[in-house]
Amino acid sequence: MEDPLFDYIMTDAQKKLRDEARAFTKWVPRQLILDMDAEKIQFPREYLQEAGRRNLLGIRLPKELGGRGLSWVDDAIVAEEIGVASYSLACLWGVGADIVCEAISLFGNDELKQAVVVPLLRGETFAAEGLTEPRGGSDFFGATTYAKKDGDDWVINGQKRFIVGAEGADWFLVYAVTDPDAPPHKRMTAFMVPRTTGVESKYIYGLMGVRGGGAGRLVLKDVRVPERYALNGINGGFDVFVRMMIPERLGTAAMTLGSVRPAIEIATRYTSKRKAFGLPIQMFEAVGFKVADSVMLLDAARSMVYSTCLAVDSGKAHPNRVRRLVSEAKKFVTEAAWEIANKCMQTVGGIGYTNVYPLERIVRDIRLSMIWVGSNEIMQLIVQNEWYKEYFKTLSKEDVRDVEADAVGADAEGEKIYE
Repeated sequence: MEDPLFDYIMTDAQKKLRDEARAFTKWVPRQLILDMDAEKIQFPREYLQEAGRRNLLGIRLPKELGGRGLSWVDDAIVAEEIGVASYSLACLWGVGADIVCEAISLFGNDELKQAVVVPLLRGETFAAEGLTEPRGGSDFFGATTYAKKDGDDWVINGQKRFIVGAEGADWFLVYAVTDPDAPPHKRMTAFMVPRTTGVESKYIYGLMGVRGGGAGRLVLKDVRVPERYALNGINGGFDVFVRMMIPERLGTAAMTLGSVRPAIEIATRYTSKRKAFGLPIQMFEAVGFKVADSVMLLDAARSMVYSTCLAVDSGKAHPNRVRRLVSEAKKFVTEAAWEIANKCMQTVGGIGYTNVYPLERIVRDIRLSMIWVGSNEIMQLIVQNEWYKEYFKTLSKEDVRDVEADAVGADAEGEKIYE
């Protein structure tokens, strides 16, 4: 599906990159997608291996580590195409390379870069992120997984839940409490933990959608890791967590575009062929308008992703504004995708509810997007907080017209009652 609204803003290099990603997506075996959804496969190693062979993992990471040194806009272009084949595959594509490897690239030592990042970007090893716990995920500072110092090592105990890739990962980015008496922002450490003695994938979840990614509960019992495996040092986990919210949430938004795009394509083709009362049903506004609304939502969602990527790439946007924009993108795009998926199923009708078309899988998969990597309610909370802070600290002081004064009764101060 061409993107006429965005094709013209891409450079020739970006179009070539998009076509590489499309070729990879076309390579994905149909049976792999079906077997993952049927949970016959719990971790598609061959998919990540092929992505590594094509140099399509971690494309924003430095070339010396095996990446391409590209931008967030480039990453979004690829992520959208990756999402087309399967939301499950897109999640696995992003978690290890775009999240874990970026954390190591920014905060880890050379040993970890060579042991984890380099082979992972070649598709030779795999990694997962351990953040959410059985008691919750959004309450980051409420984590109960802890690590205690023992000689030159730290010993980790605890559990992590809903870990994408728990079944197949060789390394885990694990957040643990290392100083319970410190202020919240200084009590956590991000450790790189190899799959070793004491690390167990205890339970693989049966999911409504996004199946086949080995999402499970990770149990850590007396797991010893050297202190040099701490990213950003001991008690420096909060900075790692904050930075990783960009690839987690902006990456989710980008790949969600691709995962819902086929729903529009299917609905468009179906409604142009299916006839009722002697006419293609696209001619009936009750049907055609749903497709039109879906196209509009997708274009708006893609615009938000690209503008947010530009803000991150610029390096000029204040971190708090980036946090707001990323949260806005994650919430808006995932909710738009959910609406698109349901509108498209509605236009196709009863046959769209069956497995004759992949619409039912797309609906099941997209539902997760509004929950994981921070629920959309948490995104609203972040947007609310950051907007009010930014407005009164910066925006309200800008030299712009005071439109409030343009009302006829603007000088009726006695009517402007606030308490």
